[in-house]
Amino acid sequence: QVQLVESGGGLVQPGGSLRLSCTASGFSLDYYAIGWFRQAPGQKREGVSCIGRTGRHKFYTNSVQGRFTISRDRDTNRVYLQMNDMVPEDTAVYYCAATVDFGATSVEPLCRSSAQYSYWGQGTQVTVSS
Repeated sequence: QVQLVESGGGLVQPGGSLRLSCTASGFSLDYYAIGWFRQAPGQKREGVSCIGRTGRHKFYTNSVQGRFTISRDRDTNRVYLQMNDMVPEDTAVYYCAATVDFGATSVEPLCRSSAQYSYWGQGTQVTVSS
């Protein structure tokens, strides 16, 4: 069964850290770019960070630049989102998604639209609150 599963969400205080994991089963992520998206209540889904298939090309939305780090591990077929210095505005359901990477030199377009993704996880709740 082909699926993506997110884990690592939870409740954290402002200034704290969480690491989200996106694990693929039933297929290899080697040829896929991965995007992390989030959706807060009453808000549109937002692209947070994206990474190309080689791991060389990365993109971060302005609000998380310098605080979040995206990475991937081929051995474990996972993609991670390390979130530091978290703020209440980071509260949302976080989703990972996969789309075939044809070798683009920029992954920014992948974070601007969620329509092109083939596979989605079920989401993990992240809450930043004191």
